[in-house]
Amino acid sequence: MNRPIVIGTRKSKLALWQAQWVRTQLASIGIASELAPVSTKGDRILDVSISKIGAKGVFTEELEKKLQNGEIDIAVHSAKDMPSVLPDSFEIIAFGPRTRANDVLISTNKVNLSNPLVIGTSSTRRVACLRHFYPHVETIDMRGNLQTRIEKMKSGACDALILAYAGVQRLNYESMIQHVFDEKVWIPAVGQGSIAVEAHSSLDSALRARIRLNLSHAKTAFELIAERAFLEKFEGGCSIPIFAHATSDQNNILLRGGIISLDGKKKILRERSGDNPKGLGGVLASEVLEAGGQKILKEIKFNLKSRKET
Repeated sequence: MNRPIVIGTRKSKLALWQAQWVRTQLASIGIASELAPVSTKGDRILDVSISKIGAKGVFTEELEKKLQNGEIDIAVHSAKDMPSVLPDSFEIIAFGPRTRANDVLISTNKVNLSNPLVIGTSSTRRVACLRHFYPHVETIDMRGNLQTRIEKMKSGACDALILAYAGVQRLNYESMIQHVFDEKVWIPAVGQGSIAVEAHSSLDSALRARIRLNLSHAKTAFELIAERAFLEKFEGGCSIPIFAHATSDQNNILLRGGIISLDGKKKILRERSGDNPKGLGGVLASEVLEAGGQKILKEIKFNLKSRKET
């Protein structure tokens, strides 16, 4: 390819940080690139919850259209925003090295989860976990990019926010962290903490291979394949409170995963280890579903459908 490759990205400061990271990695191997910021459905529609605007592809669909028609060559996403199954002809060709996957509680004030608080979050998983672990805490729906949510908090909309550590760290808000949730107990979203690079089948095969070889972090990819295989069994998007987190040591993976009801009252968590990431994710998901997860999932989908219709 004689021209710079075009990197599609969302317009938020965090998304641009991630795209710039990819651009820097490409430059280090002699590949020139330029950024093409895109506004996605999830960025534009902020007055309703994600579950009401469509759970799948709300942050990826517009970028995939541009990949397909050749306006951009690759797209950079937060791995946690990627649907478990991509449309035909699309593929994640690289996972960037994962930073800490934990959720964190941030505030401009000293706050303690043992006290009554109003916490802002748009994540059904985080809301359900708060209802499970901290039922005395109140939640309000909080959409928008990280800076927007912080400004809303500062204006008094809530006492604190729950965010991914990765975004807080990348944008230098670590001084606001009041609590780091233990990822073995409060398990994060699938893929949280990693950057995903997506391509269409039309991308030059030699370029695809070069990007994969130089940008994809083997250990992270090994773990995320397991997590995404777990998620795939549930056939749900980011509005379903499913969680999974994998850690690996040499050739072995430990995967913890489960599902929680929207009211936080029913939670199923299992763990399993193995050396085949895709197979491990599928087997663990089946265990969770058979242990009562299927019933919880059915109830969640019914409730979300009812909300969407109202």
